[in-house]
Amino acid sequence: MFTLSGVVGPSPTTPSPSSTPPPTTECPADVIFVLDESGSIGTTNYDLMKMFLSRLVSRLDIDRGNTRVGLVTFSSDIGTSINLNAHSSVASLQSAISSLSYAGDTTNTAAALQYVRTRMLTSAAGDRSNVPNVVVVLTDGGSGDTEATRVSNFAVKRFACWLLILITCKIKKMIHLIEQN
Repeated sequence: MFTLSGVVGPSPTTPSPSSTPPPTTECPADVIFVLDESGSIGTTNYDLMKMFLSRLVSRLDIDRGNTRVGLVTFSSDIGTSINLNAHSSVASLQSAISSLSYAGDTTNTAAALQYVRTRMLTSAAGDRSNVPNVVVVLTDGGSGDTEATRVSNFAVKRFACWLLILITCKIKKMIHLIEQN
């Protein structure tokens, strides 16, 4: 178990992710990040979320192919989508994350989760049927349609081993993510 303290900002006791190689793992996973870019996030916090993701993916075993990472941004509509088979190196994925632009608008979490289920958790998008799926939603709060989000949440859970919804309190407090071994 480890915490991601120091992932968003520098920490004097946490080694730099670039100086520490990702852990070797024989436990492959397909991970999809669902990134809220609605108006309530704001550009400053959106940039912090991008920095968080960039540092987080540096700790995943992407270069050896054990972990595949996809990403979708959303506000009122689906924004940028990166399929699981689009990037086979940490550097390439970090570059794609860095180039994400902020849209603003309302929060349609239900549409994002439906998109993940119907478009991203498919073999055509790089999903591997023989490895667990993990879907991580990064948002600052409620969806514009709570009932539709609940239904989409249930549907995604049928396809993913883990659905983690990180409700960020002004983003800077999302450091307390704890992951099991």
